[in-house]
Amino acid sequence: MIIAIASGKGGTGKTTVAANLAVSLKDKMPVALLDCDVEEPNAHLFLMPEFTERESVTLPVPSIDSDKCTHCGICTRICAYHALADLGKKILVFEELCHGCGGCSLLCPAGAITEIHKEIGLVERGTAKGIEFVQGTLSIGSVLAPPVIKKVKSRIKSGPAVIIDSPPGTSCPMINAVSGADYCVLVTEPTPFGLSDLQLAVGVVRELGISFGVVINRAGMGDGEVEKYLQEQNIPLLMKIPFDRRYAACCARGGLLVEEFPELRQSFNNLWKAIERRVEA
Repeated sequence: MIIAIASGKGGTGKTTVAANLAVSLKDKMPVALLDCDVEEPNAHLFLMPEFTERESVTLPVPSIDSDKCTHCGICTRICAYHALADLGKKILVFEELCHGCGGCSLLCPAGAITEIHKEIGLVERGTAKGIEFVQGTLSIGSVLAPPVIKKVKSRIKSGPAVIIDSPPGTSCPMINAVSGADYCVLVTEPTPFGLSDLQLAVGVVRELGISFGVVINRAGMGDGEVEKYLQEQNIPLLMKIPFDRRYAACCARGGLLVEEFPELRQSFNNLWKAIERRVEA
């Protein structure tokens, strides 16, 4: 079962939920945690994995042979991302804009375009506290997170518990991470900003056709508008993590809530049971 942990905004506690849920389950079943927040992966700060495998992620970008190029204009016209520009004497390639679709090299009638592989990220695999751990990291200066996320997700093996820590927000990286999941847990906080971004995230997962529920982190610190919204929309409230200075201090130093506060371990186990019931229904 593949469970994506997502949020409409950063800082809600998405990684906290993902890491603690994985640790709470590891003694009961095989667990894999995939950190797909490739622009700023931080699950490793909680789990301290030992990496045994590393693989580069590359993107095919065009290379133009000026001697063969006839400046027919086909490549510049078909590029939806304007990664190619004809300057008259040469074709200029904007590698940062290229999405690696391969259309230009496929359609070039003169055979003037070949592809070179540009490194855009890194995927690392190992173990952490008995958990299979896979992490993707986008290279500095690279802007295309989806290919790195797809490479991380290619490491998914069938098993009872696969947990994906998704990127925050509701743009392409988040959509790539949660697509194909059996269930999505949206983590929010009881504040006006939390509610606004939760509504955006709800719209995305509904459009994707993925069943979902909500975890409220720092419950008790804000107002009751988030819970009111969930009731109005008939959205399951799966769990509430109380606003507690001790919990904040634990997370700030990279600790795990389920190890320092035994009462929360049962809460995370109950979260998993609630997810299982909804997936099986």
